[in-house]
Amino acid sequence: MKVRYLVLIGFLLLTACGKKGPLVPPESFVPAPVSALSVEQKEGSFYVSWPAPSKDEGGRPVKDLAGFRVYRRPVLPSGQDCEECPTAYTLIKTVDLDYLQDVRFFNNRYVLADGDVTNGVTYQYKVISFKKDGTESSASNRARLTKVAAPPAPRLAATASATGVLLQWEIPPVSAGKVAGAYVYRRRGNDVGTLVLLTPAPVSDRQYEDLRLERGATYVYTVRAVVEVDGQLVEGAVSNEAQGKLAEPE
Repeated sequence: MKVRYLVLIGFLLLTACGKKGPLVPPESFVPAPVSALSVEQKEGSFYVSWPAPSKDEGGRPVKDLAGFRVYRRPVLPSGQDCEECPTAYTLIKTVDLDYLQDVRFFNNRYVLADGDVTNGVTYQYKVISFKKDGTESSASNRARLTKVAAPPAPRLAATASATGVLLQWEIPPVSAGKVAGAYVYRRRGNDVGTLVLLTPAPVSDRQYEDLRLERGATYVYTVRAVVEVDGQLVEGAVSNEAQGKLAEPE
């Protein structure tokens, strides 16, 4: 009888325990770090951009992502620089995904314009994402850039024909780097939502003909000079606007 009682107790204990899987450490639920942080200069500002992490540290789809914290530090001369020092980085922006304010979401990337930068200074950025419960990811990759004097605004003119619009521009002398060309932008009328970059690479000539036009529509063009400084491309101030439309065939 005693043996049967012990067997019964053992059976009940086994069934009460149930089947348990491997333990999942809590840190595996935090967002994976941002891995494609980048920074570029346009006019006098730096544009810092990054994608949201799609997975958590455990490889599962990330849940309850609430926002990002963007940090910046000036890079000091060799021998003085200390990235790991507690005062090296300054929090410059907390991004709330429910209220982006002046942060834009474009082409699956968040874009922050940082205008508080000084010519000749190198800045380094990092981003940390956080969830609604406050848990944070580890820091992203670092992105750094040296602020330089941006090129001035070109002077732009447009000439229409029956087949397209010919744009021609002049670029004033630049104070830093060498001119690499110009980017050409176009929008349809006053609709800023149609603004597009027509030239993925800078146009080295001082002219560009737009042949991809719809008859009857009016287009507005601008250009920005691009200089190369120490291997980086820097976009300058925007030109005057020039309008153009297909001329009626004679």
